[in-house]
Amino acid sequence: MSVELESKLKEVEEYIDSLELEGKDKVTKRSYLIHVLHRAQEIIGYLPIEVQKLIAKKLDVHASDVYGVVTFYNFFSMKPKGKYPISVCLGTACYVRGSGDILEEFKKQLGIKENETTEDGLFSLHAVRCVGACGLAPVVMIGDEVHGRLTKNDVKKLIKEYRERG
Repeated sequence: MSVELESKLKEVEEYIDSLELEGKDKVTKRSYLIHVLHRAQEIIGYLPIEVQKLIAKKLDVHASDVYGVVTFYNFFSMKPKGKYPISVCLGTACYVRGSGDILEEFKKQLGIKENETTEDGLFSLHAVRCVGACGLAPVVMIGDEVHGRLTKNDVKKLIKEYRERG
């Protein structure tokens, strides 16, 4: 385990300790699970098995229960995401307006598949079902920024723009 991950694990542990759950019943401790997972992902960026085991131990729940929550909710990730996570909407409105081609162009330009991260750690690529911006279809979100009415010709420009941000 890297020194950086150890340091961040300690930060997660300190956060859980700050909740003052010692002596609380199992139901009360378990009720903090999703909240603690969100905070841990904010600190580390993703939820590797080591983090899940720590959370299970500190909240007195089975590691399999923690894993079940992490894998059930799309918000949580067990893999590191890029600094700029790219979410290509494949909902009906976006798909009929060409988002499938846009996704393929991102794969080509970045040299990665869905749910992978570029070697430089800048980008990760994800297909999502709907981002709720159908009027702007096709839509891509990069981080929390919405880019609408795109074509596959816009992909190179977007990647260049975000690479320049560093």
